[in-house]
Amino acid sequence: MKHSILILSALALASGAALAKLPALSDEAKAKAAETAAKTAWSNKVADFQLCKSMDKVAAAYRDTTKKAGKDVPKPVETPACADPGAFVYAPADAKPPLEQSGAHSPAKTAAAPPSTNAPQSAAPQKK
Repeated sequence: MKHSILILSALALASGAALAKLPALSDEAKAKAAETAAKTAWSNKVADFQLCKSMDKVAAAYRDTTKKAGKDVPKPVETPACADPGAFVYAPADAKPPLEQSGAHSPAKTAAAPPSTNAPQSAAPQKK
């Protein structure tokens, strides 16, 4: 009986700790997580590129050995070219563009209508 009470109280304490909320992540931690996710996505693209290159190499070797053996070489299947992802460059999505790209220095648009009329002020309706 005493053992079951101790076990139940231990479980109650553990469930209270499990329900506690963690504090929100700081902006630095969010930025670091976003950069890590971008780097992981880039690493996956690099792995796909390397796999594509190795598959092309194996297919070429197969065609060569088949030709040397005097057998009919199957027609190659058209596949998309291997896309090199290039070097990793991280550009945060929430970064503000430079002023030149944001349009801050753009000239005003050409007016579609005149800014005023030629009617004299005396002809304008009077406010009361």
